Amino acid sequence: MTVTGTVGATTGVGPDDDVLLGIGEAAARAGVSERALRYYQQLGLLTPSGRTPGGMRRYSAADLARVARIRELQSVLGFNLDEIRLFLDDEDRLDVIRQEYLAEGTAPHRRRELAEQGLVLRLEMRATVDAKVAQLLRLKADLDATIGRLQEIVACPDPQPAPAGPTGAPAR
Repeated sequence: MTVTGTVGATTGVGPDDDVLLGIGEAAARAGVSERALRYYQQLGLLTPSGRTPGGMRRYSAADLARVARIRELQSVLGFNLDEIRLFLDDEDRLDVIRQEYLAEGTAPHRRRELAEQGLVLRLEMRATVDAKVAQLLRLKADLDATIGRLQEIVACPDPQPAPAGPTGAPAR
């Protein structure tokens, strides 16, 4: 079966980047469920690159890379899906800016404007990442403090229970 995607790619059975995959194979390659792909599409995080004449979704290598980016933002930075949508929107906007910047005939003053827009977006994205990193560092510091207290207890030949906190529960 041959399928033409929205980008004009025709698929066959080969392993090249122009191949559009059905939802089952795309989900398997991306390491997610078919339901997740549909949900990402419903939320506007992912748009399949093509459809069969019967309306079946088809996914490109770029679509799978976007799924990998979604998963990375979830697992590495702990972004929720709304935060991911905003981050991906910024990345998409940066791609548009980059294309216009590199386009033949873009005037030097326009390139400067585009560079300024890109800088603002990157600074906003950096602030979002910095906030997540700060949360992780606070969590790590709490864990380190608890680990230190537990190591002291383990090293003590006759450990005693910790004094009760104001709620009657042992203090952490």
